[in-house]
Amino acid sequence: MPALGLMVYVLFLALILALWEIQIEGKNGWAEKLPCWRNEKFSMGGRPLTGYHIFLALFVITFIHITFLFARWNIRRELFTAGLIIELFLAEDFLWFALNPDYGIRKFRKGGIWWHKAWIGPVPSMYVYLGIPAAIIFFLTFNSV
Repeated sequence: MPALGLMVYVLFLALILALWEIQIEGKNGWAEKLPCWRNEKFSMGGRPLTGYHIFLALFVITFIHITFLFARWNIRRELFTAGLIIELFLAEDFLWFALNPDYGIRKFRKGGIWWHKAWIGPVPSMYVYLGIPAAIIFFLTFNSV
């Protein structure tokens, strides 16, 4: 599959996941009002660790790894898959704000989202710290999987 086609597919998955999470969380992001456990001591970038996010992440990671039932595992394929997963989660996070009627792009800024505390320019810092390495890994391993 060409890289562009794969990127479009990942964006489509991110869109579906964002719309699903908007239905579940509504205006209360980061599972703020969901009946799940949360641990403030073990934070994820200043956000509480929640059962909702742990099991959602495990589901997505496990689901995407289904490809290893059909292709032999190797480190290049794992790095490629990890890059895809990170880009999927980052795209989903942004789309959650862009498509959520209670947020939208106008509130996507420092100080407008309690669970994104650190920003680099116009984006949460995790977009830079995770997104750039994930994109590099994705493109370096794309032709070898």
